[in-house]
Amino acid sequence: MHLVKPLWLNHPGDLKEFEVYSAHVSPDGSRLATAAGDGYVRIWSTEAILNSQDPSYTKPRQLAALSHHSGTVHTVRFSPNGKYLASGADDKIVCVYTLDPNAPAHVAFGSNEVPPVENWRVMRRLVGHDNDVQDLGWAYDSSILVSVGLDSKVVVWSGHTFEKLKTLAYHNSHVKGITFDPANKYFATASDDRTLSVFRFNSPGPNATAQDQINNFTREITITEPFQTSPLTTYFRRCSWSPDGAHIAAANATNGPVSTAVIVARGQWKGDISLVGHEGPVEVCAFSPRMFHRDHPQANPDTTANPASMTVVACAGQDKCLSIWNTFYARPFILTQELTSKTITDLAWAPSGEILFVTSLDGSISTLVFEPGELGYPASLSENERSLQKFGSGRRAGIIEGTDALLLEESSRNSELQGVQGRMGALMGDGGTVQPPITNGTAATPSAPLTNGSAPTSAPAPAPAEPPADERVEKLKQRVTIKNGKKRIAPMLVSGSSGVGSSALPQTQLISATTTAGASSNNPHSILDLSKPYDGYAKGGLTAMLMGNKRKFAEIEGDDDRQIEKRLASTVKPGGAAIVINTENGVVPPGANNTGKANDSGPPQVLRPAIVNPALAVNQVRLAVPKLRSVIVRTADGSEPPQANGMKPDHDTVILEARNATAPSRTGRPQDHDPARITCSKEGKSLWQDFLPKPVLLVTGNTNFFAAACEDGSIYAWSPAGRRTLPAMILEAQPVIMDCRGWWLLAISAVGMCYVWNLRTMAAPHPPVSVAPILDIAAHSQGPHLTRSPGIVFARLNSEGRIIVAMSNGDGYAYSPAMYVWQRISEPWWAVGSQYWNTTDSSVGNVTSKSDSNAAGKEKDDQVSLENISAGIIPMLERNTTNQFLLTGRAFYLQRLIKVLISAEGYESFESCASVAHLENRVAAARALGAKQEFKIYLSMYVKRIGAEGLRGKIEELLRHLAKGLVEEDEDGAPAGPEICGWQSEELLKQAVIILGKYRELQAITVPYAKLVGIVGPAAAQNADGDQHMDGGDV
Repeated sequence: MHLVKPLWLNHPGDLKEFEVYSAHVSPDGSRLATAAGDGYVRIWSTEAILNSQDPSYTKPRQLAALSHHSGTVHTVRFSPNGKYLASGADDKIVCVYTLDPNAPAHVAFGSNEVPPVENWRVMRRLVGHDNDVQDLGWAYDSSILVSVGLDSKVVVWSGHTFEKLKTLAYHNSHVKGITFDPANKYFATASDDRTLSVFRFNSPGPNATAQDQINNFTREITITEPFQTSPLTTYFRRCSWSPDGAHIAAANATNGPVSTAVIVARGQWKGDISLVGHEGPVEVCAFSPRMFHRDHPQANPDTTANPASMTVVACAGQDKCLSIWNTFYARPFILTQELTSKTITDLAWAPSGEILFVTSLDGSISTLVFEPGELGYPASLSENERSLQKFGSGRRAGIIEGTDALLLEESSRNSELQGVQGRMGALMGDGGTVQPPITNGTAATPSAPLTNGSAPTSAPAPAPAEPPADERVEKLKQRVTIKNGKKRIAPMLVSGSSGVGSSALPQTQLISATTTAGASSNNPHSILDLSKPYDGYAKGGLTAMLMGNKRKFAEIEGDDDRQIEKRLASTVKPGGAAIVINTENGVVPPGANNTGKANDSGPPQVLRPAIVNPALAVNQVRLAVPKLRSVIVRTADGSEPPQANGMKPDHDTVILEARNATAPSRTGRPQDHDPARITCSKEGKSLWQDFLPKPVLLVTGNTNFFAAACEDGSIYAWSPAGRRTLPAMILEAQPVIMDCRGWWLLAISAVGMCYVWNLRTMAAPHPPVSVAPILDIAAHSQGPHLTRSPGIVFARLNSEGRIIVAMSNGDGYAYSPAMYVWQRISEPWWAVGSQYWNTTDSSVGNVTSKSDSNAAGKEKDDQVSLENISAGIIPMLERNTTNQFLLTGRAFYLQRLIKVLISAEGYESFESCASVAHLENRVAAARALGAKQEFKIYLSMYVKRIGAEGLRGKIEELLRHLAKGLVEEDEDGAPAGPEICGWQSEELLKQAVIILGKYRELQAITVPYAKLVGIVGPAAAQNADGDQHMDGGDV
């Protein structure tokens, strides 16, 4: 190995050389492109670099210097077809350059730059990122360009038109690496959210648009295990795909406390192999583009078997070391220490696979030239292609990498071939597959005559004889003559009398009933039945079929006696015709056509009130039924529909639209209205459609299912693909509220009955429950005077399928399916009496930070993150209490009462007791709702408060309850459960003891529990000794 490091190979600055962040070699190996902190992309001659020690070499060194970015350039990549060069920088722009054959322009006056040799011009400037662009990757067929950046986005651009095809927002943090599968089926991205995501794609065509690629670029799998403890201090996470397509080398992985690079196997997507040896995080991995043989191919010329091949990968990072590995050794066979003085940022292999370029933050660009055979002996490129063929390289359709899928596809293909062969045999006169020819009502076989549409009864037919040869084939054979030893076909006039030249148009023959009686046929009939003397023609005979009948008048509403038709007929002169308009229901007068179809594209409008059963008026609970609207729109992700905010939906937004009939009845009867049309669309493109017989009142849905409630009290459900998953569910009244969460569906009827179903298991967690208790108690709290009746502000589900209801008087309730009772979670009493009530958190804008674009991912399934406690169910109900009670002024008199009570005799501890009770209510509510993160946070707040208050009784009881699963048993002798609301009781006990440990007056209570969990005592000493031994071993 030789190290080539010319002094002129850098990005010069006034005081020091600029940091070099990226390098890449052109497909022909003649150019090296580098990107640095000076904002330049410089293109160098690789021939000049390799001949830098030759004083007789006088060819140009630097071919071009491109300064089209306004900031640091982080990445530069040549396209595999050699046409383009792409660069990304911290100005959020991706520049695409192309080589212009014209002479380059001169440098600016006063510039110190070397005059350019090649004319690289900017072809496109791609704007799609909101933050720095960190890495770029080209598909191996140059069909797409993918850019990743610090905005957590993965943007896919067309490699032909450079239009944005899709934005993939799956990552929750900075994306710092991208690599493509050589088989052109996948690409992988590495992110600071400690994941490696693999995306499947099909190469788009040259004229592909964003609308064409809706179902393309789907995430295959997310790999997290090797990166769970990876540091977030690396500038890049550049990964690489092996040339045989079998492995991915991913940077910045960990194996325990050790920084490694991990090898992920294709198909299983498991990182079982770790490249251990680097002392710092690995920032870049790069496979050599060639495969190698361990021995020289010509060493054993007699062996016919293909010698085993291996791949070579280079790794580098913050420890300033370069390691090179191959698949034959468990250790690196080349290791260079202190190759640079700062972090290595990028590695670029030449197409030959034996030259490696290394860039570093110290501004150096090093070249490592390996001797022949040092890495191995390069295999032929055809061996690369053979290795990739098993992964579907060269096939544009989806690939199959499993044996079960391959067998299924083969069975499907064989089934299709059998049907095709049968049809082709019938068309081509194949005697072995075609049935005996059928004449007009009779079969060709004389022994089994067929009558017109019936078959005589006879004995069982013998084995079928060989069918006679086709007459057309026999005539063709007779025309073949041999002249001078060569076959000649006599010319023949094509006419209607010739059997061979018979027309392919439908013939006027009768299809016998016996031909389809035995078995069904999917083949289209090419024979029309025009021979029947009965019901063969339409009314009016053959003339009517050719010329058309006179159309009837359409049925006009209110004209049962057809007076309009008679009046028009009487006003027409003899021999004339009335002026009418032809519609789909018949002809109508010109004035009667004004009430046509309503414009489907118009804005939603209220059609009429829903038809309600009069018997509902005497029910104990009577909720308002939504009015019937023309259009109801719901998005699958819960965002605002485009009709509501006037904005276009996101490219990934799936919209469910229910459109009720607005046009008049087609039959003249009001009850015969058009069915309601259910349409699921994405970017204006319909995914599926269905029709319901009754008008739709409500729709809901998510990524698991869609549901619609109709005016007759029925509820329908569909899968995301539009498949009906269960029959219509019938309620006792119209649904007035419908919500979904995960696989749970909630429906509240007009008589106040709440239904909850799990559409995955097709079961309900509890029987239907009425909202009458919470409505009655809310009405009672209004006082003796006449006030407006309280109502339901919203009713929702949490991820556990619990019903959450917020009332207009400020109360918030949840239904407990285990206890079959409503539980009050939030009430105005806490809002004015507790010191822990957050009166400032009253708007949706306070739920998540505006700058946090990943808040939705953090709050998945109601599991609240530590940074954003205000996004949970309990804070949501408390915000409703603040909005409905405090901000509307209803708390005026209650606040006055609390102020008087605080200073009154006997109520000195009122505020303290109310605050503790509020925290206890929060802890109990979080446990009842299964809110894991909220439970732990509220429990720590509660422990701090009772510790500060010195409530020894409550502290002892709480610690004893938390330690119950560790030292005691239940009354029936079974050990207590070790988990409380998803947390290990030992972990909660340790947290509580640590919080209470600072109060000396409570140490008599807390010390025994501290010994129990190993915070103090022999267990803690053993843990400390073990840590010291581990530290000594590391040293």
